[in-house]
Amino acid sequence: MSALKVLRIGPAVTIQDMGRPGLLGQGVSQGGAADVRALAEGAALLAQPVTHAALEMAGMGGDFQATAPLRIALTGAVMSASIDGEPVSWNASHPLGVGQTLSIGAARRGVYGYLHLGGGINSPVLLGARAVHQSAGLGHAILAGDEIPVGPDSGSETGLVLAVTPRFDGGELRIVESFQSALFSQAIRDRFAGTVFQRGSRANRMGVELVSEGVGFSAEGQLNILSEVITPGDVQMTGDGKPFVLLRECQTTGGYPRIGTVLPCDLPRIAQAQPGASLRFNWVTLDEALAAEERFEKELKDLRRACQPLVRDPADIADLLAYQLVGGVISAKADPFEKES
Repeated sequence: MSALKVLRIGPAVTIQDMGRPGLLGQGVSQGGAADVRALAEGAALLAQPVTHAALEMAGMGGDFQATAPLRIALTGAVMSASIDGEPVSWNASHPLGVGQTLSIGAARRGVYGYLHLGGGINSPVLLGARAVHQSAGLGHAILAGDEIPVGPDSGSETGLVLAVTPRFDGGELRIVESFQSALFSQAIRDRFAGTVFQRGSRANRMGVELVSEGVGFSAEGQLNILSEVITPGDVQMTGDGKPFVLLRECQTTGGYPRIGTVLPCDLPRIAQAQPGASLRFNWVTLDEALAAEERFEKELKDLRRACQPLVRDPADIADLLAYQLVGGVISAKADPFEKES
């Protein structure tokens, strides 16, 4: 079986796929990739189903060695990457030969980078998914010395690239009203939308803290709120009125008041925001939210058609002089329609 041997690894690298929807009743949140767009981009670059699992690297990658010929794709947070010391492009697909070493460094933009393998990661399926969900006791982080099993790969094409969709520098998060929005006065909701927040230092796959100047955003009677079902995208207010945006590995219930819910298609923007990045909220109607989600789903389906051939920069080709560069060159004076004698 093909595998990718882990030589060195960052502290928070896990196997992720689209997660486990529908298990809230059993106390398991959906989980899955923090940046679903990055998961879809890798699938498009390798022409394989978006349901295939990939490695999610939080802030730092590692060194990996192929035990068989592999196809790989690199998406998500932009990280430095090389194969046997030669730099390779991000948001692109590449071949990895037997014994070659892929090195992935720290994130230069964003938080979560993804390493996709042709055929996907063939790890055990737990409760319908391969996604590691450590807080639920499902799987564990990747360790040095692990061998990551790879599924059968029916494809062969590499050397494709996708334009990077801006989502690593903060920006606008669209938000809709939820069941508890009415607990916040209109003045509070307006001030919330008019505030520029910074991504705080407290963040993980469960949620992201947002900080701002001034007083917090309190709900009326928030000490009497009963614990209710919560979902990714919910914006909870802690006791001091500080917002936390919940992500895909959030808890299943909670008693903090929720001012609203961020659209699922905007969650990659908050998940990928680095500490200090500026974020603000924009209230939208339910119809506007549904239309935005429909556009997002269409974008993901069209990613395969958006892939372009990867053009290498000659400055990055170490053995450039070994290439035959003049084949097919013709004379500027010769008649192209005249037959050679």
